[in-house]
Amino acid sequence: MTRPVTSTDGNDEAQGEHGGQAEGTAVPAGTGPRERPEAAPGSRWPSIRGPRTGARATSRDVARVAGVSQATVSLVMGEKWRGRVSERTADSVRSAARSLGYRPNLAARNLRLGRTRTALLVVPALTNEFFARVYTGAARVAAEQGIGVVLYPSPEGVGPARDPFASARATLDGVIASSMAAEALAALREGGLPLVMLDSDPERAEAATTVNLDLADGMRQVAGHLLALGHRRFVHLAADIDSWTFRVRAAALAEALRGTPGTELSVVRAPLTVADGLRAAEHALTRPGPRPTALICDDDVLAAGTCKAARRLGLRVPDDLSVTGFDDLSLATAVEPELTTVRLPAEEVGEAGMRALMGVLDGGPVAPRLLPVELVVRGTTTVAGG
Repeated sequence: MTRPVTSTDGNDEAQGEHGGQAEGTAVPAGTGPRERPEAAPGSRWPSIRGPRTGARATSRDVARVAGVSQATVSLVMGEKWRGRVSERTADSVRSAARSLGYRPNLAARNLRLGRTRTALLVVPALTNEFFARVYTGAARVAAEQGIGVVLYPSPEGVGPARDPFASARATLDGVIASSMAAEALAALREGGLPLVMLDSDPERAEAATTVNLDLADGMRQVAGHLLALGHRRFVHLAADIDSWTFRVRAAALAEALRGTPGTELSVVRAPLTVADGLRAAEHALTRPGPRPTALICDDDVLAAGTCKAARRLGLRVPDDLSVTGFDDLSLATAVEPELTTVRLPAEEVGEAGMRALMGVLDGGPVAPRLLPVELVVRGTTTVAGG
């Protein structure tokens, strides 16, 4: 059975109420059991500070370094700044807090409020670099607020996963989940936990809000790039996964190519592995009829398999065949030639997901987010050879 992986801050320092006036007494690191911090009035996400050596940073120190008032520090560190201060100011406060090792000064009513200071991140697989980056972003924001993140993968990468807790409602404050692991959420949804969905249909009724990448625009950028290079015969090497994220990509690509006369598009599906991408690409490139001049892949792993298939068939990338990926993983610059692909800001997805969950738990309406993506043109695409 896959076990959850937990990220926490280590020993904490209990502090007094954060209003820019009183500061509590530090609890020495390593002495006694971990204490639950106290929430500020109306806040469901109280925050704590990790152990420090020497003088303890206060909100007054942060305000001085950032050049703002202590009230502004309170708003930013409590994630209640939107509509009150600028994003630039909020970034300045967070940067000052990190440089000083400061954690918001909201102390210990957690046990009485029933808050656990723990969020669950549900992803398809720990081995997927994209979701590792999502976790990195989520954990970074969580650490700023002294929140623990339990990372829980669906055991087979996609599909159902057991509830990792005997009682999720008693153990967690909320859930952030990818659409690719949606089936893992059945037990958690029954507990009524606040849910933020990543890379997911914004119309999902059970989600409090969503954080999405503009996947459709990414595919439009790919199509526009290849059409401008003169390509007209395309294969879409699609992920063999029934998930919203891949349905959006397929629909956007078909729509983008439909408007150009003389284009041909066929679809070949494959699991998300290099070996399966290689087999699917070999099949697409050896079928009867005119050979496609461009293969558009649903992710970089499939694109790497496609490049291997082309070499085995004696085809040159990009002179005989243009190849594109999606994600911009480390793999994209490890292959030769380097891969033209769509860059997805995975860490930003994790950060936005965690901030959205904190906003939901604080009781405010949180609007869906749509993050931009970027086509990165490298060495696997060129003008169509005919």
